[in-house]
Order: sequence, then C-alpha cells, then structure tokens
Amino acid sequence: MKFVDESIQVEACESALGIQKVAELDDDGKPRRTGNVWTASAHIITAVIGSGVLSLGWAMAQLGWIAGVATLLVFSGITLYTSRLLVDCYRSPVTGKRNYTYKEIVKNNLGETMCMACMVVQYALLCGVLVGYTITASISMVAIKKSNCFHQRGHEASCSVSYSPYIIGMGIVEIFLSQIPNFHKLSMLSVVAAVMSFGYTFIGIGLALAKVISGKGEKTTLTGVEVGISISAADKTWRMFRAFGDVAFSYSYTPILVEIQDTLKASPPENEVMKRANTVAVATTTTFYLMSGCLGYAAFGNNAAGNMLTGFGFYEPFWLVDLANACIVLHLVGAYQVISQPVFSVVESWAVRRWPKSEFVTKECNIGSGKHSCSINLFRLVWRSSLVMLATFLAMMMPFFNDVLALLGAIGYWPLVVYFPIQMHIVKSKMRTRTWSWLGLQLINSICLVVAVAAACGSIQGMNKSLKKYKPFNVKE
Repeated sequence: MKFVDESIQVEACESALGIQKVAELDDDGKPRRTGNVWTASAHIITAVIGSGVLSLGWAMAQLGWIAGVATLLVFSGITLYTSRLLVDCYRSPVTGKRNYTYKEIVKNNLGETMCMACMVVQYALLCGVLVGYTITASISMVAIKKSNCFHQRGHEASCSVSYSPYIIGMGIVEIFLSQIPNFHKLSMLSVVAAVMSFGYTFIGIGLALAKVISGKGEKTTLTGVEVGISISAADKTWRMFRAFGDVAFSYSYTPILVEIQDTLKASPPENEVMKRANTVAVATTTTFYLMSGCLGYAAFGNNAAGNMLTGFGFYEPFWLVDLANACIVLHLVGAYQVISQPVFSVVESWAVRRWPKSEFVTKECNIGSGKHSCSINLFRLVWRSSLVMLATFLAMMMPFFNDVLALLGAIGYWPLVVYFPIQMHIVKSKMRTRTWSWLGLQLINSICLVVAVAAACGSIQGMNKSLKKYKPFNVKE
C-alpha cells in the first residue's frame, strides 16, 4: 500500500511539473513572451531616437521653418499610419498563426518574389546601420577626447584624434553583447539605451535653448539656407534632398517592428498593444525631433552643424558636452543590439533548418549556475562575432560610410515603411481598386517614392564628394 501511495505521489508530481512546463510556453510552443506596451515602446524609441536627432537642426537649416516643421509632422504621421497597418498582419486572420519576422508577413501576404525583395532591402539596410552606428559612436568618443583638449588648450588648438582605436573598442564591446540570445533578453538593455537617448537629447535641447535665451542665436529664415555667394541653387537643392532623406530615415524603425511585436504577451491582443506602443513611441520621438530641430536651428541658424554635440557648436560647459556624448555612446551600444537581432536570427534559423543534428549549431552550453548562469552556443558565438568584426572593419575602412548609410536609408524607407505595409493591407482587406481609400493609399505611396528617389540622388551627390578625398583606414579628425 505504501508503494502504491508513493507511486501516486510521483505521478502527481510529474503531472504537476508537466503542467508547469506547459504553462511556461506560449501557444506556438516557444517560451512564454512577457513584453508589454512599455517594453515595446522602449525598443522602438531605442531604435528610432539615434544621435541623428542632433542633426535635425542642420536639416531644418536646409528646409527652413515652414518646410522643416511640415516635413517632420508629415513623416511622423505616415510612419504611424503605415506601422499600424503592419502590426495587424502579425497573426493570420484565418488560422491565428504568428508571423515572427517582417519577411514572413510579406511572404504570406504578397508571395515569395516580394519576400526575396523585402529580405534584400531589409538586411542590407540593417547591416548598413550597424556600420553607421559604429562610426557614430566612435565620433562621440572622439568628441569627448577633443572637448577635454579644447578645454585645456583653448578652442583654437589642434586636437586631431584618430577614430580607429575607438571603432575597435566599440566592436569589442558589441562582440560580447551580441551573445545575448534574442529580443526577449534585451528589455533591460533597451530601457537603459532609451534613457540615454532622452539624456543627450535633453542636454542638446537645453544647451540650444540657453543659447537662444542669451540672445546669441544666429540668423534663421522661413526658407532655410539662402542661395548666394557661398551656396548655389544646385547645392541648395541637393541639400534639401539630403534633408528629406535624413528626416525619412529618422523614422525608419519598421524593419524591426515585427520582431519587437513578437516579444509581446498574447493577452491583450498583440496588435492592440503594439498600436499603443507605436503611438507612444512616435509621439515621443516627434516631440523630441521638433524640439531638437527647431531649437538647434534657432541657436545656430543657417550655419547649423551636422551634429550640434560632436560638431562643437558648444564648447562649454565641457563636462556637460562630455556627458551628452557619453550618453550617445551608451545609447548606440544598446541600439546596435536592437538593430542586429533580426540579422542574427535569420542566419541562425536557417542554420538550424539546414543542420538540425549538428551539435555545433544546436547545442547550448550553460556557464555558471542559478540566476547568474548564461547559455553559449558555438555557432552563435562564431557567426555573431564575425558579423560584428566585419561591421567594425568596414567602419574603419570607409570614413564616408555615413553617406552610404544615407543612401541605404533613402532606398529602404519607401519599400519597408510605406510600400509593403500598404500593399499587404490592400490584399488583406480585399480592397477594390480605384476606390477613394485605394487612391488615398496610392497617393501616399507615390509621394514617398518621389521623396525617396530625391533623397537617394542627394546622398549619391554627397558620396561623390566624399570619394574625392577618400583615404582607406584614415579616419581622423
């Protein structure tokens, strides 16, 4: 009788453990998702508010008060609208099955050919952003070094610094952080990065506001930089095109939107939560963009630098400028991981399907114990480290890569942020052609395509200038 009781107890324990294990899984058999509106908003803000926010003063200087403010508001509205269309495609309306990535949504709604086109644009853009982030972080680190040099030796001193050691340092840090398995483990890093983005944006806005209040603000105009001796009509046009591209690219977080949505809990419905997160994130970023762009333009006028914190629009208080640039570096360290996860994931998923029995690809090695344990996969270690090293190498080799990044952004904005979400919405809703709704969507599509082409032309013109003074591995300022 005793043995029967013990057997029943064992079966009860095993049953309880089985129920607990099932409870820890979602409806698709994957570990239970824990994301909410705030973690999703943090991921988006981390990806969107980059150090490019500090260049919006330059963009405003090229466009002027009227066109500059209007451009920011129009692009924020378009991005919010098209992202809401995209999040409704996360689950299949028939089966309720999840689509884990952007390319899966495109494949299931628009077919294999469109999926391949989407993959080429999406992953080229994301890989380009990794190189751009590496360069931008090193620029901020160099700015800290130069700021201290100017403070000690005077503003006219020669404080030339090589970017290469800082680019390598950024790469080493990212190799370690890239071993974080997936988006689900990035929440804390994203929150820290989002806080850092608020930090340096507030500092930049505060310094610009102080300059305006002190009466030292420079000349501004309704139409921006004026054609004259220092700038021709052609140069003015190219600059306006690049400014459109800068603003459009500053809202290009859609390529990672689906991956962020896949971190959300199943209840309440993911699309409803993601729409709220989109609204919070876009409203927050647009507010910061307007404040930074308008105050940056008011402070520096038509001579606004590409980045008011690294371009030394401010020299003092040097410690505050240093703090802002340190926040930029910390933010980009986190944003790098948010941007890179879709690239990591697509190769790792392919490798598991290709070699399902390979221990090198599939085996997880646990290091440590308890809460402080971590899991290392050899394929993940080699693949992710290789990609980070390649991005670091390209950042060192091509000092003008920001022009290439602007070109990738111009090319990527229209298909990823506008075209695919609109086309999938038309297919999903079975919208009839030549209705008012269809015509309105096609109008948005056409306008954004024209802007993207113009921005791409402006980026190519800027890249052509950079090529004339190109020196490989000689990134120095």
